[in-house]
Amino acid sequence: MIVTKHILLLAATLVAGCAAWGQSKTYTSSKGSVEIIGDTGITRLVEKHIELNERVKTVSGYRIQIGSLAGNDAKSRAFDRKEKFTQAYPDVPIYIIYDEPNFRVKVGDFINRLDAYAFLQKIKANFPGSIVRDNVYPIHQTLEELIPESEDDI
Repeated sequence: MIVTKHILLLAATLVAGCAAWGQSKTYTSSKGSVEIIGDTGITRLVEKHIELNERVKTVSGYRIQIGSLAGNDAKSRAFDRKEKFTQAYPDVPIYIIYDEPNFRVKVGDFINRLDAYAFLQKIKANFPGSIVRDNVYPIHQTLEELIPESEDDI
């Protein structure tokens, strides 16, 4: 009987402690709602994550990978490839991404796969082994620039 009282007291203390440490927060959007019950630190972390996602606007698109380089001199070879590409196509954006242990060299900001493949056909003689990759990247254009004004712009 005494053991049962201690177990009940311990259980009541644990429940009260969990209730004191945890809080409930409900997030609602047009697609539904989520209720998070947990530590206030987790709630603050989720709120920070939501704020960051609202600030950084991204769009799905395509880039052409013209190199994935690894080894001791991979960084210098990646920048050499970037220089070669920039000389041939100065108006096309180029990115060097370090994805340990590789340096990936990617070009273009294509909204659809067809445009990416059309450009790939132009460059594959000078950059063999290039491939089209799906990406999600920050929007560099305004939404008005992405929406065609007429059917002729499509």
